[in-house]
Amino acid sequence: MPPTVHPARALWRLFEPVYAVTFLQPESRAAFEAAGLDGSWRGYFAGRAAPLGAVDAQQVVAAFFSFSPTLVAQAVPDVWTHASPEQALAARLRSSEAVLARLLEPVATEQVAAAATALEEAVARLDFTGRVLAAANSVLPHPVNVYGRLWQAATVLREHRGDGHVAALVTAGLDGCEAPVLHCALDADREVLQPLRGWTDTEWEAAATRLVERGWLTARGTVTELGRIRHRSIETATDLAAGRVWESTPQDQLDHLAALLKPIAALCRTHMPVNPLAMPPADQ
Repeated sequence: MPPTVHPARALWRLFEPVYAVTFLQPESRAAFEAAGLDGSWRGYFAGRAAPLGAVDAQQVVAAFFSFSPTLVAQAVPDVWTHASPEQALAARLRSSEAVLARLLEPVATEQVAAAATALEEAVARLDFTGRVLAAANSVLPHPVNVYGRLWQAATVLREHRGDGHVAALVTAGLDGCEAPVLHCALDADREVLQPLRGWTDTEWEAAATRLVERGWLTARGTVTELGRIRHRSIETATDLAAGRVWESTPQDQLDHLAALLKPIAALCRTHMPVNPLAMPPADQ
């Protein structure tokens, strides 16, 4: 593992691509559609929110944070009239197992199993206090299929980190639109991210204006030194919130886990289309 990168961040880059196959592959779309969740956002919002039960739009906005309430309301709660949370959960697990079996065919099953076991051991050490999405995922039935095991463990760890990231964003005083605006000012593509998050141009520009007034952005939309400092503090807080589970793990075990996950993550990334998850490049 890179010595200058926090273990929580280095490992996140490796299990995030495993989680992301849930919503970004043909098998996933087909499974959600078969469950009655036609349209990309119905599958995404139902599939990700299903561990919480048949929640309303407001709870999804709160948990997912950076999506436009208008976009969420176009899918939720109507999705639950098309498929129950249990049906959405079954569709996402079944499709994730199928996707990973296909993508990871070059990887020995024993390596996949070893990676799954290592991530499951990490999940068993997690503290779920304040992590609503992660906690809801952690109590789901344990998959038997090795690819399902890998995916489920990666998902719990990913949502655990995500819950902590939301807390860091809230602490920094950012709202759901300001966060992606800042992200795009730093290193993301607005033309890709803005429509995927559902914000209108008016909402996006208003959020940018608020960041200018706070000194985070310049009038041209570039990040100020203050903005970079604030962003680094958010990312540091996110790593710290996600890092406790790895603190007692010896470096050789961290290195071994990273070695197990690298070829798995690389194969998942290779087949990754443009994604709504704003996942960073592997080398960031």
